[in-house]
Amino acid sequence: MKLAKVKLADGSRRGAMVQGDSVVLLDFNQLENVRTLADVLHSKDPAGLCKFLVETSSEPLPLDQVTFLAPIDRQEVWAAGVTYKRSQIARMEESESGASHYDKVYSAARPELFFKGTASRVSGPGEPVRVRKDSNWSVPEPEFTLVLNPAMQIVGYTIGNDMSARDIEGENPLYLPQAKVYRQCCGLGPVVLLATQPLDLAATTINVKIARGDREVFRGETSLAQLNRKLPELAEWLGKENEFPTGAFLLTGTGIIPPDDFTLENGDSVAIEIAGIGTLVNPVVKD
Repeated sequence: MKLAKVKLADGSRRGAMVQGDSVVLLDFNQLENVRTLADVLHSKDPAGLCKFLVETSSEPLPLDQVTFLAPIDRQEVWAAGVTYKRSQIARMEESESGASHYDKVYSAARPELFFKGTASRVSGPGEPVRVRKDSNWSVPEPEFTLVLNPAMQIVGYTIGNDMSARDIEGENPLYLPQAKVYRQCCGLGPVVLLATQPLDLAATTINVKIARGDREVFRGETSLAQLNRKLPELAEWLGKENEFPTGAFLLTGTGIIPPDDFTLENGDSVAIEIAGIGTLVNPVVKD
């Protein structure tokens, strides 16, 4: 089952289930303690609750009659780094001073985890992600993203774009927060796939295409089979000695890195597709 936040033609924002080529609206006025998509995701039975909340007075709407929004409410957004071999190599290449640290964290028991943002820094489908003005080497990082409830249980999956200023982080690893956390630094969406069935890691492919005008300038692919960490363990580490009363999104790292001579430019378009979830498309701004 896929859940989403959508905006209707009249400007109203609603929770919805995605069924094939249409969306079914949910009525968040039926229960006193269910007012947001997060309330549904954090319930004991999200799928069952959604079926109960279906707005029977409305007909399903075609996908082209709604605008998908970032599926986030008040959750924090965090990210894991150096979880794929390719990202380990890239981080070592970009930072001579910190190369050994990236090499060690790849095989260490404790993963690299860092704060990425709040809802105000997140862009939904079709909304711009940003390259910092003071960066001359920035890339998107397509990432399989966990949706976690307050108990740090994995309740769903979505697509994340962890925008990264490689030159800033490469100058000094201590600049990581500035390379990663800024306005419009993260894309999420378009839907949340409920975690009701075991994942087929090899079949969960991640593709990215970057377009510049009418020209494709980069394409890459990987799968969760290349991930060096187990997803439940990443969630467990995030929850150690920490509390997330409103839940969290956890981006799980990237295995797709453009070549070193590539950087995003103003007007580019980034399309990230993850099998079973869908495609997240964001334009790029730098001004």
